[in-house]
Amino acid sequence: MQKIIDQFADTIRAAAGDNATLLIRSGGTKDFYGNRTANPDGSEGRVLDATAYAGIVDYEPTELVVTARAGTRLADLETELRKRGQMLAFEPPHFGPGATLGGCVAAGLSGPRRASAGAVRDFVLGVRMLDGRGDDLSFGGQVMKNVAGYDVSRLMTGSMGTLGLLLDVSLKVLPLPAAELTLRLPMSEAEAIDRMNLWAGKPLPVSATCFCNGQLTFRLSGAASAVGAARAVLGGEEVAEGGAFWQSVREQTHSFFQPGKQLWRLSIKSTARPLSLPGKQLIEWGGALRWLIADPHDDADTDAVRTAIRNTAKDAGGHATLFRSDGPCAAVFHPLPPALMNISRRLKEKFDPMHIFNPGRMYPEI
Repeated sequence: MQKIIDQFADTIRAAAGDNATLLIRSGGTKDFYGNRTANPDGSEGRVLDATAYAGIVDYEPTELVVTARAGTRLADLETELRKRGQMLAFEPPHFGPGATLGGCVAAGLSGPRRASAGAVRDFVLGVRMLDGRGDDLSFGGQVMKNVAGYDVSRLMTGSMGTLGLLLDVSLKVLPLPAAELTLRLPMSEAEAIDRMNLWAGKPLPVSATCFCNGQLTFRLSGAASAVGAARAVLGGEEVAEGGAFWQSVREQTHSFFQPGKQLWRLSIKSTARPLSLPGKQLIEWGGALRWLIADPHDDADTDAVRTAIRNTAKDAGGHATLFRSDGPCAAVFHPLPPALMNISRRLKEKFDPMHIFNPGRMYPEI
């Protein structure tokens, strides 16, 4: 595998020498996410394909830690974990069979279990990476508390490949729950928000929530006795194919997620009241994640809708991301405050001084 790393490093140095850009990708399942990357002249950047660098490096089930190469398919990693009765607790979306661990960490996306278990970066213990000079760097380790100071390994999570090429990732994993049950209750949006926040303040084994079309669907996970006791308290009708339902929400194959229309992702305070925005909404994470299907009719309408959505998200204590769109967009992510943008620029200069990795994928400035 060192030969592959050396080839990656040579590609990076060659791109730096040619003043070219590199588009980091593996399975390509998240190519839709983020802004379009390109060379200064508008041409497409060279593709740096990391799929050849795959495989599990180290796995110690008794320690709940796994280290795998960035090109490892998520499906393969999760299959190996399930053999030992364990899982990736943040339930990452795949969006296709080719999804890899590197893309999962670089995108920083979590699934339905995120509100109860934690986000991707909460489980990243350490990373090995190549920076914009082709240097082989390692950060963190294989335990929760391994460094003092700035935690660079978690900084790579959600950086969209703008800081470097991930090589190895060490993750904390968790045991599979002994029992799971999915239930559903009819109610209004306001009632659902109140109910989800009430449950969050109680010792209940609620591991996922989803409100859509006048129905609150929720999942109970844990010991069989705890799941049974919670069901008796919360009530609801059992959903026969609960696993398939949560997979449809995670992978966006649920009927709510309509192709060809703008899909917005609003991360806000869980207690925020129903949002007055045009379009359909689906609520996850106990009220903290609001998906919005918008359908602007022309460019002027698009600008007005974008402004309204971002202002609404800001007023609700969060931010809005244009998650999917049927065309290229130059403003996918919520604008950063000047202080945070300054920090982001300085990090880009430190890790990728020639600006060759996925330039503009997050913001034009980085």
